[in-house]
Order: sequence, then structure tokens, then C-alpha cells
Amino acid sequence: MDLRQMEYFLAVVDNGGVTRAAEQLRVAQPSLSQAVRKLEKDLGIELFHRVGRGLVLAPAGEALVGPARAILRDVASAASAVRDVGAMGGGRIDIASLSDLSSDPLSVWVAKFRRQYPDVRFHIEERDETADVVALVKSGACELGILSLPLPTEELDGEALIDQHLVLVCPPGTDARWPDPVPIESLSRAPFVMGERGTATRDFIDRTLRLHGVEPDVAVEVRQRGAVLPIVLAGGGVAIMALRSGLDAMLRGGVVRELSPRLTRPMGVVHRPGRITAASTEFLACARASFEEFAQSIAEHMAEGASLVEAAKRTRDEGDRRMREENARRSA
Repeated sequence: MDLRQMEYFLAVVDNGGVTRAAEQLRVAQPSLSQAVRKLEKDLGIELFHRVGRGLVLAPAGEALVGPARAILRDVASAASAVRDVGAMGGGRIDIASLSDLSSDPLSVWVAKFRRQYPDVRFHIEERDETADVVALVKSGACELGILSLPLPTEELDGEALIDQHLVLVCPPGTDARWPDPVPIESLSRAPFVMGERGTATRDFIDRTLRLHGVEPDVAVEVRQRGAVLPIVLAGGGVAIMALRSGLDAMLRGGVVRELSPRLTRPMGVVHRPGRITAASTEFLACARASFEEFAQSIAEHMAEGASLVEAAKRTRDEGDRRMREENARRSA
């Protein structure tokens, strides 16, 4: 078993078959097929089931995916140790994230990082359960795990990253119904739109409301987190969401209110013990810098008398304007 075989095996997995994997790797399809068969022979077990002209991962193949990714990352990490990290000529970052954290703040961090390092590729796995994110990191299938605190650090290394602000998002036209800020204890009769019970986000919101004496009235429970905001904007109820998601709701007429006391959700990152790749190290540094810049701008606007939501909106608008100007310069 050698590194080329690992690379070929993962290419077949990621591309869903030999043909597209061969195109990506720019190798002859017979050579790729032969390498995969040799790997199976070396290991003494079938990694793929042959179904018609296609390949489907066998249980042994599924078990190999995580360790194979870890092996290639370790090799890339060793190579990067003797290169200038600032060059960042390429690489791939595999991230497992709680579903709602992937939309905010992870998506923002990835986009900013890609603008700075366009040759780095990302693969993001979303999960609703903390245990599922941890399993992906422990297996080696993903290098980083983005989670809410407290971090499950058994067998993993972890550190806090940021405190994510949460706000109340309400249907359009309900401005008069909601004071600013909204006392959390006043939400006892509010009809909530929430994700499924037992997920990390739902558990956090339920726990927070109950700490303030509120038994949440769940009017709509939906499996897909992406459906929460459309239901709220259509008048189906209210939701507690990340601040950036609230700003998106405002663009569509949603009413967004800060909560009192202010509600934050600490989040962090976990990875397997030992050195992480240069690309991931730089990504985490950029993520911290991005959040600090965002938080500092909000603090400055609030010092001028703006509310949290208004300060965040101004900050977002300023960032969007800078990005448009930057893109225009690059296109010129």
C-alpha cells in the first residue's frame, strides 16, 4: 500500500467513479482501475462493490476513507513544514461542522479565506449532532470540527474560537409587536419555528429559554434548518437565529430584535492531537482575525449609539461594499 494508491482510492470515492477520477487525476482510466485492484489485493479485501459499470463503497472501503485522508494530510503537513507557509500554493481543508454553524460563521470564513488563497480547496460535512461531528474528526475523515462549547475534547484537542450572537427573527410587518430589545422571559407565548428536538442547536435554545422560565411553544418543528427562516418570513412563527442570519432576514423584510439579556453561543474547534496542516492553521488564524474585525466594527458603531442589530447591519454593509470594490478592481 503506497501514497499513490491512497490518492487514487480517494479520487474514486470523491468523484463517484473511475472515469471522473481519472479525468481529475489526468491518468489513464485502465491505470487507475489497476491501481485500485492492486490496493484491494494488497489489503486482501474488497473496497468497492462492482454494480454494473459503477462502483459502490464496500464496508471495508468506508472504513478506509478516514485513515486514507489522514495519511495524505500528514504527508502534506510534513511537506509544508519545509515550505513558506505564506506561499499557500494549494491544499485541501476538510471540515465537519454543526449544520447551523456552517451557514454562520463558517461560510463567511471560508469565503474570505478563498479570496486570499484561491488555490486552497474545501470539503465541508454538515451534521446536526455533536457526536457525529466528533466521529468524523476522530476517524480522520475531517481534519477540523466546528462545534458549540463545551467542546468534547476526549481523544481530541480543542480550543474556543468566538462567541456567536443570537437574535430573535420575526415575520415582516410585526415591528410594533416586539420591543427592542425583547426580554427573553416575555417569549412564553411566542410561537417558535425550530429544528428537530435532540439536535445541538435545538437543545441549546430550549435550555436557554427554560433557564429564563420560558417553556417554548413550538408551533413548527422542521428537520431542515434551512427551512426555518422561510417559514418565519412567511408568518409561521418566530425563531432564535445567528446574528448574520438575522441580517439576511432583514433584507427580506424580517423584523430582527436583540434579546435581553444578550444571548451568545460560544463555539470552538476540535482536531486530532498533533500538528494540523499549514492550510488549516492559516485558516483558523484568518477566522479569528475575521471575527475580531467584525466584533470591533460592531463595538465602534454601538459606541456611536447604534443597537447591536443596527451596528451589525452597518458593519455588514461596509464589508459588502469593500468586497464589491475589490471584485471590481480584480475584474478591471
